[in-house]
Amino acid sequence: MAEPLVTVVAPVYRNEQTLAELHRRVAAALAGAGARLQLVLVSDASPDGSADVIAALAAADPRVEPVLLARNLGQHRAVVEGLRRARGEAVVVLDADLQDPPEAIPLLLAELRAGWGAVFAGRRGRYESLGRLATSRVFKQLLSVAAGVPADAGMFVAMTRAVAERVAALAEPRPFVVAMIGCTGAPTTSIPVRRARADERLSGYTSWTRLRTGLSALAHVGRWRRNLWVEHG
Repeated sequence: MAEPLVTVVAPVYRNEQTLAELHRRVAAALAGAGARLQLVLVSDASPDGSADVIAALAAADPRVEPVLLARNLGQHRAVVEGLRRARGEAVVVLDADLQDPPEAIPLLLAELRAGWGAVFAGRRGRYESLGRLATSRVFKQLLSVAAGVPADAGMFVAMTRAVAERVAALAEPRPFVVAMIGCTGAPTTSIPVRRARADERLSGYTSWTRLRTGLSALAHVGRWRRNLWVEHG
């Protein structure tokens, strides 16, 4: 039997230093899981040398698909652009800064095969400051109630191709991928994954950006559900 194709989508912003290692570890994780890889690296108009690194990786490995956005659209829109290029039977989204361990991808895929529409990596560990962790947990509880996703859901997630296509089809100017997955109505679950800590000073996604995007998502959950219901009956 042919090995299944898995698409891994990573939004890239100021990740010049981690991209080569990300590529190596993702490729090793998928090889160990007996799957073929499509790695979609989406440079969100990154101001560092990330675009050059992505281009070099793509030139050396045909499994790498570069997406170089002309202007900064934000993390979630960058992910949606990546989902639109996904060809895999399963689609995985993870951060490019190596906080999300690529070695956990096979665990998510194994759980996905049990019949779930999406499997989130429930984040564990001191990967952020106490203040950011506290506000994140409050928001995630609200999101869990509104969108029907696990309370520890984050952007490290594996989903079926069908779910990825439904999220990508929403054409939302201010998307929030976690909420949009919940609004598809697909069954979701989470498994615990310990997350590494990154330097918050280098993050392109500030607390204010995350809060603004999250509050917008809560306001739009009802409309996303309605749009998907109209589109798919």
